[in-house]
Amino acid sequence: MTEQNMPDTSVKATVARQFGEVAEHYRTSAVHAAGKDLEQLVHLASLRGKEVVLDAGCGAGHTALALAPFAHHVIAVDLSEAMLAQGKILAQMRGLTNLTFAQEDVEALPYPSATFDLTVSRYSAHHWPHPRQALRELYRVLRPGGRLLLSDIVSYDDFVADTHLQAIELLRDPSHVRDHTVAQWLTMLTEAGFATQVHYTWPLRLEFTAWTQRMATPPDAVAMLRKLLAQAPTEVRTQLQIEPDGSFTLQGALFEGVRP
Repeated sequence: MTEQNMPDTSVKATVARQFGEVAEHYRTSAVHAAGKDLEQLVHLASLRGKEVVLDAGCGAGHTALALAPFAHHVIAVDLSEAMLAQGKILAQMRGLTNLTFAQEDVEALPYPSATFDLTVSRYSAHHWPHPRQALRELYRVLRPGGRLLLSDIVSYDDFVADTHLQAIELLRDPSHVRDHTVAQWLTMLTEAGFATQVHYTWPLRLEFTAWTQRMATPPDAVAMLRKLLAQAPTEVRTQLQIEPDGSFTLQGALFEGVRP
């Protein structure tokens, strides 16, 4: 195979390819379609029907769909065309017409500066290879006084727990980059220019079989995951609340960043 014909193995190409193969699973995923964290995000958005909103890394569109009834227009972008197709299906099912789905890169958005009143991202940022660049872009496309609501799994300050978390995330999903800690997100948001704070945190229990099936994790990787979780040290078992069947609980955080 010539170099020209070699498949693209970059992080972004892996994201698009990985989620293209499992997109329908995410359309029906209870973790992504609902939850107290989504309710909190919609409540914090406080939309009045005049706002233009960007959903960055929209996946199957659940967050964009939740915000659309309260916004003037929502643009939902993702690297995976297959995931965008699932969002379009859901929008049609719900009769929502004020959404645009577009295949775009969060780190290089095509929109003019000061376009949006609100930008959001939910369960996507751990796939960003260059989160600081993505945050600079989300800051740029916001109008002065506009806000970013970023919701994601966060890691642990404890190095042992952090190492195990990143390992199981990557084994399950090769497009995973990193679950950052709360402190790391606050630092990056501040460096991008946002006035920032944490608004909400929550425990997210992941049932092992559903978690791996949703990503179509290969059997050999599933076996390695079971072994890692079963043999995890006491500190990790406590932090992740690992259960006998391999299910466990992670922590999530919802950040608000305001562009002055």
